[in-house]
Amino acid sequence: MFITIEGPEGSGKSTVANIIVRRLEQLGYDVVHTREPGGTPIAESIRNVILDKNNTNLDARAEALLYAASRRQHLVEKVWPALKEGKIVICDRYLDSSLAYQGGARGLGVDNILNINMFATEGTFPDVTLLFDITPEEGLKRIAANANREVNRLDLEKIDFHHKVRQTFLELADKYKDRYIIIDASKPLENVVEQAWEQIKKKLGI
Repeated sequence: MFITIEGPEGSGKSTVANIIVRRLEQLGYDVVHTREPGGTPIAESIRNVILDKNNTNLDARAEALLYAASRRQHLVEKVWPALKEGKIVICDRYLDSSLAYQGGARGLGVDNILNINMFATEGTFPDVTLLFDITPEEGLKRIAANANREVNRLDLEKIDFHHKVRQTFLELADKYKDRYIIIDASKPLENVVEQAWEQIKKKLGI
C-alpha cells in the first residue's frame, strides 16, 4: 500500500508519520518511510537546490520541473521497488504537494502541474492520502516555536501563498474523495496521531 501524508507547513505530518511507522513496525509490517522531495541520494540533491534559501531567483516552472524530476528518481529507486516487494510505503509529501504549491499557490495551474507529474510518475497515485489540515497562521506559529525544524525557502513565503496552498489542498480533497482523508491537525498531537492511526488501521483492515 502506498500512503502519502500531505499538508501545509507546520501541520505536524512528519512527527505523526514517525509515530505511525513505529506502530506498524511493532505489528510486524514491513514499512518504508520516505519523503519528498528527496528519499534517495539523487533526489535529495535536487531537494537541496529547491529548498535552499539562497535560491530566491528559482523560476516557478523550473521549480515545478525539479520537483517532478526528484519525484521520478524517488519512484524508480525506492517507491516502486518497495511496493513490488509488498511493503507499505509511507511518504511525507508526494505529487499533491506540487499541485497545491506550484499549481495553486504559484498560479501555474493544477492541470498543468498534474500533466507534468503524470509524465514523471507514469500515473502512479497513492492508495491513501492523509491531509493534515491546519490554518497557515497556526502552522507558521508552530514552525517559529520549533527551534529544531529546518526553515526552508517555502516557509519564508508570504501568508497569502500559504492560504492558497491550504485552499488548493482542500479542493484536491474534494476532487479525490476516494483516496483523501482529512485529519484535523489543529488538535493536540496525541489526538492527531489517533485520528491518523484509526484511518490507517481501517485501510489496512487491522
